[in-house]
Amino acid sequence: MNFNRLMAGLSALFITAGVLAGCSGSGQTPGKPGTEGSGKPAQEDKTPLEVSMALVQVGDIPAKGNAVEQAIEKYTNTKLDIQWIPNSAYDEKINVMIASGELPKIVKVNYVPTVINAIQEGLFWEVGPMLKDYKNLSAQNPQYYQNIAVEGKIYGIPLYREIGRAAVIYRKDWFDSMNLKVPKTLDEWYNVLKALTLNDPDKNGKNDTYGMMLNKKYNEGDSALLTKMAIPQGGVNRWGVDNNGKFMPEFLTPQFKDVLNLFRRLYAEKLINQDFPAMDSTEMDKQFESGRIGMKLNGVATNAANAQDRLVKVVSTAQLDTTNWEGPQGIRIYGAAGNNGFLAFPKSKVKTEAELRKLLTFLDKMMDEPMSTLQKRGFEGTHFKKLDGGLVQWTDLTAFNREVKPYRDNLLNFETYNVPPLKDSELAMKGYKMEPDGLKYAVSNPALNLSSKTYSERGKELDQMMWDAETNYIVGKLDEAGWQAAIDKWRKAGGDNQIKEYEAAYAAQKKK
Repeated sequence: MNFNRLMAGLSALFITAGVLAGCSGSGQTPGKPGTEGSGKPAQEDKTPLEVSMALVQVGDIPAKGNAVEQAIEKYTNTKLDIQWIPNSAYDEKINVMIASGELPKIVKVNYVPTVINAIQEGLFWEVGPMLKDYKNLSAQNPQYYQNIAVEGKIYGIPLYREIGRAAVIYRKDWFDSMNLKVPKTLDEWYNVLKALTLNDPDKNGKNDTYGMMLNKKYNEGDSALLTKMAIPQGGVNRWGVDNNGKFMPEFLTPQFKDVLNLFRRLYAEKLINQDFPAMDSTEMDKQFESGRIGMKLNGVATNAANAQDRLVKVVSTAQLDTTNWEGPQGIRIYGAAGNNGFLAFPKSKVKTEAELRKLLTFLDKMMDEPMSTLQKRGFEGTHFKKLDGGLVQWTDLTAFNREVKPYRDNLLNFETYNVPPLKDSELAMKGYKMEPDGLKYAVSNPALNLSSKTYSERGKELDQMMWDAETNYIVGKLDEAGWQAAIDKWRKAGGDNQIKEYEAAYAAQKKK
């Protein structure tokens, strides 16, 4: 099915649902009973709905039965059973759970080959036709659903995120004291990172800083650092497609290779951490927040204020700033998928459509104003206070990050939907504006949801093959001939088939 046609249909359904809801006086909520055949009101079942979930651990694992969970359970009439899985092991754990069939009712999954393959094998419920029945779910931009579609159908609810949110976060105090500017060309990137590493920006007389660090998943998913840096140089977002419908992976483009060569040079000159192939992202973040790193390149614009909050507890004089990725021809931003994964419903655990609709009702309620405010602002009097004009202000952002952020990052919420606007720090307000504004500069991935049998079956293997080759090239284990050999191996292992399948799917989409 053509994606434009799909989303036009969804949009029409959403609009129709809104009109019907406005005309209806029944007050019925999706997933709840209406009237019995006799005409008498049905007895509403007030037993709390048991909701088991697998979610990503963010910070420390929240205590069972904490105040946030209690508030969610009370408002949604549910009993939550959450399995928190560390981010570094999340995809592997979910793969094992899928293979064994040991899944909860709601599982947060990423749009990766193993999940796509599981969807194609019928392991998860299709929910697209039901979305029109839920006021909050149907109110969101159809693009977010399009970006998780598999063969034109929707199999989950995206954890909505701004598409143009990628940004550079940097130590403004270091840049100012060293008379540096945020780089645009690759030569400027080299010179700035070298200065931040060797010229003692923290003035402690020790060689203990880096301009930036990498972690072991530096080019996976929305981390995609090489991609983020190549795009402002005129590169593509994972895949490029020309006017004739011919596809090319990013690692065959000159812009990507130039960035790869830059990182190879940085590593050879010890201007980036030598242990990056083994470093977790959480450890890298700790290094930034302890004052050892000049630039945070795996973040988004609204990360800056939270990072500042943690950093000043260690370095009281530290000052962060954030800006768009920019190259010689202006601002060009990595276009994210518009989600932080999506929530899917395994058929092995959710046995009936009636139960599925109850779970959708639970998620829809999570975007009502009380739950949206809880997820994005926390508790009034504890994490925020109300101001005149409908604004709110943080009173304890640190406590919010510890107590509420794990739920905010894993459940349904959107900064601009049913959430009171913040009067915040200048840095935070800048981030709030940059993320939606970034959409007009975002470069999309043309293959994001095109169908490829090869990628569904072997995509993880193919991706890992090139990720490993990139790492081995950066650390000097591969020379130019070795890099070319890795590309040839990828082509023979299925890469050429993947290209052909994307081209066929793209051409078919264009005809509809």
